[in-house]
Amino acid sequence: MGETIIQFITESGFAMMTYKEAIMIAIACIFLYLAIKKGYEPYLLIPISVGMLLANMPGADLMKPENAQVTGGLFYYLYQGVKLGIFPPLIFLCIGASTDFGPMIANPKTMLLGAAAQFGIFFAFLGAIFLGFSGPEAASIGIIGGADGPTAIQLTGKLAPHLLGTIALAAYSYMALVPVIQPPIIRLLTTKEERNIKMEQLRPVSQKEKIIFPIVSMIIVIGLLPTAAPLIGMLMFGNLLKESKAVPKLVETAQNSLMYIITIMLGLTVGATANADTFLTVQTLGITAMGLVAFSVGTASGVLFGKLMCKLTGGKVNPMIGAAGVSAVPMSARVVQKVGREENPGNFLLMHAMGPNVAGVIGSAVVAGILLKFFA
Repeated sequence: MGETIIQFITESGFAMMTYKEAIMIAIACIFLYLAIKKGYEPYLLIPISVGMLLANMPGADLMKPENAQVTGGLFYYLYQGVKLGIFPPLIFLCIGASTDFGPMIANPKTMLLGAAAQFGIFFAFLGAIFLGFSGPEAASIGIIGGADGPTAIQLTGKLAPHLLGTIALAAYSYMALVPVIQPPIIRLLTTKEERNIKMEQLRPVSQKEKIIFPIVSMIIVIGLLPTAAPLIGMLMFGNLLKESKAVPKLVETAQNSLMYIITIMLGLTVGATANADTFLTVQTLGITAMGLVAFSVGTASGVLFGKLMCKLTGGKVNPMIGAAGVSAVPMSARVVQKVGREENPGNFLLMHAMGPNVAGVIGSAVVAGILLKFFA
């Protein structure tokens, strides 16, 4: 009996665990704490954290690849939706069906804020080139600055698939940690007076305008940049379903069931790519750090352009809405609203921030299409 117990213990996962796996499990538990206790984007962070935890449990082999002798692990098969570029366009379809483009249509100037926030992508791209990464690798690292997980996965899967796990995890982690990263940058770059600026109510946008916008966007953007078709096409298709008012059941499915199903599978498999052997390396930690710099620079450039717009409009634009120009929709817009309400409880900036936020989603997809055109 004693020998059986000893054998059971020595053959358990705990007996096989390395210090690197223990570190990764601890990181996963910290992420779970932030998601559950602090409420930092739990819909994203909980699946990612659990995927990371399970992938680093010795002997579980959930990401074990398929070969002629054995079948692959559960997460290996789910991960094919990431690897083959299936999940990202579907997520964009769901985002389109859940997003109101009205604030951006009502105030087209906010598209400039969405464009300005993409500067972080090019900043990190040049930095990665300087550090010796190849063009395709640098493009994949830079796209983290857009804080857009689906776009990062789509681009990296085409240009640098060997970096897919690291970049996908970094992009989704920074999306989930938007409420932690952005407020200090916003406060650093704006004055109290600027944060207190109240913006005028947006004009009503007709249903006709909302129907025409996705159709025209598909024609113009994809006509100019065919490589952006998977993301832009699905984003605008989802929005057209919503604004047509003709297919409520399809819209309901995209907004709820499909979105949550894809989020679960994408989050688990993205987290599962963070195994100890590949994640705890100098290169991986460097890419993660560069992604943070890219996202921070993107936030800062959006705010700084917002300050310029504030000056040019005679103080009619609250520069904080520029922070929402990154693609983390609607998290960044909610952060702007929260910071604004902390300064002035009567300030309501959410709809104004949704303009650059939506523009950022479109902008990051367009930038990804440009990078694909040059490096694919």
